[in-house]
Amino acid sequence: MPEILYQINPNRNVPWNDIPLLPIHEDLYRTADIYEKLGEAKAAIARLQGRSVVIPNQGLLINTISLQEAKASSAIENIFTTDDELYRAYSDDDAQGTSKEVLRAREALWAGYHYLQEQPAFNERYFVQVFQEIQQTTDEIRPDFTNTTIKQGGDGPNAGQVIYTPPRGTEILHAKLANLIEFVNNDEVYKIDHVLKMAIAHFQFEAIHPFRDGNGRTGRIFNIHYLTKKGLLDLPILFLSRYIMDNKDDYYSGLMGVSQRGDWKTWLLYMLRAVEVTSNITYRKINDIVEAKENILAHIKKEAKKLRKPDELVDMIFTQPFTKVKHLQEAKIYSEVTAREYLNQLCELRVLEKKLIEGHHYYLNIELHRILSE
Repeated sequence: MPEILYQINPNRNVPWNDIPLLPIHEDLYRTADIYEKLGEAKAAIARLQGRSVVIPNQGLLINTISLQEAKASSAIENIFTTDDELYRAYSDDDAQGTSKEVLRAREALWAGYHYLQEQPAFNERYFVQVFQEIQQTTDEIRPDFTNTTIKQGGDGPNAGQVIYTPPRGTEILHAKLANLIEFVNNDEVYKIDHVLKMAIAHFQFEAIHPFRDGNGRTGRIFNIHYLTKKGLLDLPILFLSRYIMDNKDDYYSGLMGVSQRGDWKTWLLYMLRAVEVTSNITYRKINDIVEAKENILAHIKKEAKKLRKPDELVDMIFTQPFTKVKHLQEAKIYSEVTAREYLNQLCELRVLEKKLIEGHHYYLNIELHRILSE
């Protein structure tokens, strides 16, 4: 009888309290095609890291790429907002509705990143804090009495059917999380490539499903934080949710494939492809933004020679798509009168587009908006 490499979930309607502990059997990931795809994923993420570290204005990445990551991650959970709504809300810091939920995901991304800068390793508190930031709650690990199930979405013939029931019981959840945390922290005992380990850990977290809600967004934020904690990226700028959103059905079928059939190969190839594709997308976006910034700065210096502090002005309009007069004032670059005059000059040069939204004036960076929307 062949060896059973992974004990699958026997009944999707019953809590999977016996999720196999990590690590998984090495034969489940040590295959030629997985290692070939791993090499491609690592090359792509290394190129992204190399490009990002030489950019002097890190705010260009922090405030643009992370907004798009939060937007895509939220969209996976059917939380949608338009780019303009999101950018306006971010520029005003007074988001409402779905824009507010998306900005919570962005805040959770950065809150978790800064938390890990002060901690030697991942811990349970990290996961709880990211979840609490997303949900704006004081809730923690699911209590024993919660009857959590994952059901088929949509309006098809199988809509509403249970496709997975995560483990139940606070002690069990704490124990499973402790095993996951030990797995991601201990690279001496669990000598698995970091990108592979991230993919394995992501499945495990989603299978544990430790919170009442927000598990998907928490798990996707963890992916990026793991890569930064292990030194593959300096900043959490990988636009990973873009690939998952574009291939949403494969994402969920991959998760179910592991729990129902022990099909780790399909899942790992999917996640490695996600890292490769989104690393390349993010790399190209960074190059496009940097090129647009340099071209616009040169254009301003040529066409508006009397404009003071052009470098600082261009830096500011590239930190977020919507700029307001107050942003330049608060950064102590210009007075209110000068800021308004210069922003209007950039509109005349067709660098910016002035928009009146709900009685307030915003200045849209047309090129930055175009690049982020592609």
